[in-house]
Formats: sequence, structure tokens, C-alpha cells
Amino acid sequence: MKEEISCCGYRCNICKMYKNNIKDKDALQRISDGFLKYYGFRLSIENLYCDGCLPENCENPKRIDKECPVRPCVLEKGIPNCAYCDQYICDKLFQRIVIPDEVIKKAGGTIPDEDFNIFVRPYDNKSTLNKVRQELNKCE
Repeated sequence: MKEEISCCGYRCNICKMYKNNIKDKDALQRISDGFLKYYGFRLSIENLYCDGCLPENCENPKRIDKECPVRPCVLEKGIPNCAYCDQYICDKLFQRIVIPDEVIKKAGGTIPDEDFNIFVRPYDNKSTLNKVRQELNKCE
């Protein structure tokens, strides 16, 4: 599976809301419930569809985070994602950082593996971006 990384470092290819990964309405209800449980906010089922923040040939793309401060910045700078930015980690990215240990702590200390893979791993953008930055440094 090809890794698809959003502007802020989320992993589209393993996000259950990404257009290519949506299975059925029951799965979307589980996603909505999981976001409430692990992040403290509910996403409505009707809005659980995302074309990704860098869709190709897509008119009127749908995005989960319509107020994302990161996407416009990345596009303005003409970089693939925040890992390429000289100001990594800036305030805009900090607003969207997901750190697994913090999510686990908020959840009471444990998260079942299946839930971790659905609700945490795709959004562990700090680890994803750090990995990209390490690869970039190897190339220099």
C-alpha cells in the first residue's frame, strides 16, 4: 500500500474517512463514535468523507477539517507537507499534532489495538513527519 501523507502528516492511505477506504454506513458510525471517545468531539456521519488535502483533478473537494490552518500554508509554500518546512513545528501545525501517548493517557491508559489502528495511527502526524524529515536529512 502506497503511503499517502497529508499536508500536516496524517496518513490518508490508512484513514477510514479517506475516499478510497470508506466501507459502509456502520463503519462510519463507528468512526464518529471513536472520535468522540478518543478526541472528545463527534464527526457527523454525513460529513465523514475526505478527498484528501491534495486531491488531483478534483472539483469541489470534500475535506473533514474545513478550517485546517496547515493546508493553505503548505500550498502557499509549495511543499509536499510540513516535514519540508524550515519552521517545523510551527503554531499552525501544533494545532493539529496528534501524539499517541497523549491520546492513550486521555483514554485512561489503554486503547485496544484495533482502535489504535483506526483512531490513532493514521493521525500520528508527528511521527510521520519526523520520519520524512529523517529521510530528507539522509538525502542531503
